[in-house]
Amino acid sequence: MRPLFEQYQFRYVLMGVKNKTMSYNLLKGKRGLIFGALNESSIAWKTAERVYEEGGVFVLSNTMASMKLGNVSDLADKCNTIVIPADATDVQDLENLITKGMEYLGGKFDFVLHSIGMSPNVRKGRTYDDLNYQYLHQTLDISAISFHKILQSCRKLDAINDWGSVVALSYVAAQRTLYGYNDMADAKALLESITRSFGYIYGREKNIRINTISQSPTITTAGGGIMGFDKLYDFSERMSPLGNATGEECADYIITLFSDLTKKVTMQNLYHDGGYSSMGMSLAAMSVYREGLDYNDVKEDKRKKK
Repeated sequence: MRPLFEQYQFRYVLMGVKNKTMSYNLLKGKRGLIFGALNESSIAWKTAERVYEEGGVFVLSNTMASMKLGNVSDLADKCNTIVIPADATDVQDLENLITKGMEYLGGKFDFVLHSIGMSPNVRKGRTYDDLNYQYLHQTLDISAISFHKILQSCRKLDAINDWGSVVALSYVAAQRTLYGYNDMADAKALLESITRSFGYIYGREKNIRINTISQSPTITTAGGGIMGFDKLYDFSERMSPLGNATGEECADYIITLFSDLTKKVTMQNLYHDGGYSSMGMSLAAMSVYREGLDYNDVKEDKRKKK
């Protein structure tokens, strides 16, 4: 008779899975709602896979347009669940989604993931000093206000169990200026503010915790649309003592926040970025800078007149 640990190892070898994360059943018996899975590169997609491995059940949701662009139905089949189309900026859509989601799962949610973000200004190449304000409103509505609408709709329908957990994905540009991140920085700042404000309300009423994760630049469909993303990714990798956190590693972190291991963590913006957020300058980044990178990001560098 093989020891239990060897049995698991042997099973994973038979499955042909390498470096498989061991399941601890951290989410056994828990139900949830996951927004934003588009394709295999999505953090929401990777999180759904990990939730399933940890024993959780959930409903997936995305807009109808996004569902046509991606292959979220494949993820639903893999995780033995369904996809309910919904526009997260439409309260009626959200209430329908939440009601049908609870009906399908047989009860209230224990966790919710908001992984939604899009900027028409970024997509259209509009710089921050030349924004289209209608696009800006759309950026804020899709990327941040949708989070408030989800929380308010869940509260109205009493859709989240006591001691439930809600997580949204943010980025360090909410606190620091990062060239090219554009009006998405404003959206992430608002997202984090909503987390604190609603976190107080939900925490006092039902012990529900709400947090954001400030993730490293991650190669996803959404991230790829940011101006100079490849250079931003490289800079962050050089600056971070542990290197950029991957999408898979972010999914692992989200699992801990969904679990009962973090029941007293709320209203926080949690950095998951390999140490980037605490750095000023690393040797690796300085070495590249010393190679003679010289450029101006404005028409005339006034410092050179001194």
